[in-house]
Amino acid sequence: MNRPPRARPGRQSGLKARLRTAKGRKTASTRWLQRQLSDAYVAETKRQGLRSRAAFKLMQLDDRFRLLKRGGRVLDLGAAPGGWTQVAVARSGGQVVAADLQPMEPVAGALCLVLDLESGDAPARLGAALPDGADLVLSDMAPRTTGHAATDRLRIAALADLAYDAARVLLRPGGAFVVKIFQGGMHHDLLNVLKKDFASVRHAKPDASRKESSELYLVATGFRAAGGAASHSG
Repeated sequence: MNRPPRARPGRQSGLKARLRTAKGRKTASTRWLQRQLSDAYVAETKRQGLRSRAAFKLMQLDDRFRLLKRGGRVLDLGAAPGGWTQVAVARSGGQVVAADLQPMEPVAGALCLVLDLESGDAPARLGAALPDGADLVLSDMAPRTTGHAATDRLRIAALADLAYDAARVLLRPGGAFVVKIFQGGMHHDLLNVLKKDFASVRHAKPDASRKESSELYLVATGFRAAGGAASHSG
């Protein structure tokens, strides 16, 4: 990734692909393969050497909200397989820390941590990795879906709360926070907190999010520090 990644596919946007139903293949599996083959973002992911299609979501959020400042300090939560981390490194050129429950292949220019946000040592480890705080905290964390809508909404809301518990300690004044939620989810309490702690809070659905997906992102900018990273002024 010598060049900054592009947020949208080029001429591949009209790409069409057909897939014959193989004998014995389940219909759902066939639909998934058909969608992957006809998805221009999947093709562009490979072309740009990105680790995940989700990287385009961050690019598009950054294009809209100008989140990744040059030389900024970035924390990427739920980072594996590393698509968002690649974008953060390429676009900020600053200090990037990626954390996930699962180990992932190293990303040049980033510190990758295997970390459970619910563990007792998580705050100390993140603080040690980002001693001067963070200008941007990203969370694309998502739970394993159960197929039960109410349960899945509760799970993603819990992850969003967990992400902000980490973010509010590390964010520097004026910093930003981006977190995945689900439409119709149980995130009202978090939304109210963010509105108090940030100058602006917006809902956003990048074009790269699949139309059928209920995912949204809360984008909070202009952190009003009330402690923790407020003491960092460098």
